[in-house]
This record gives sequence, structure tokens and C-alpha cells, in this order.
Amino acid sequence: MKSINIEIPVDILLSVKIPKKRIKEELKKELALHLYREGILSLGPARKLANMDKVVFHLLLGQRRIERHYDEEDYEKDQRQIAGWMKQ
Repeated sequence: MKSINIEIPVDILLSVKIPKKRIKEELKKELALHLYREGILSLGPARKLANMDKVVFHLLLGQRRIERHYDEEDYEKDQRQIAGWMKQ
């Protein structure tokens, strides 16, 4: 997988109140939450960036009081999927 590196000045990293060994993981999670909240990333890519499964990411969204992006198209897709499951 290709990736990019973001340069963060050391003095800023030193001021972050996150344990050194978890800083990369936590910053990726915070970036994912922000991009999802702003509608820049959808749920799948955001949770992938945060390295979380769907359930854990949804729980985190709830804890942070971040609204889920769920529109009529998502609802209709879910309804079709449920109907398919019920036929099985």
C-alpha cells in the first residue's frame, strides 16, 4: 500500500499529550475522526485510517458525539440487504 508522510515539527510532537509509543496510532485516529466528521472521508476509509473495525469505530463516533453520515441511499441499500438476508 502506498502512503505519504506528514512532517510535524518536533516541538509540536513534544507538546502532544499522548504517550510517545502511541502517538502515530492516536494521531491517525484523530485525523480519521476529523475527516469523517467534516464529510471528507466516508465511514470505510475513515475506520481503515484509524485501523479500527466497524463496531469499534462506531462506538468511538458515539463517544465523541460525531453524527453518522446516513442518507436515504444508505437506508435503501440497507433495506435491500436485509430483504436478501430474510429470503435466505
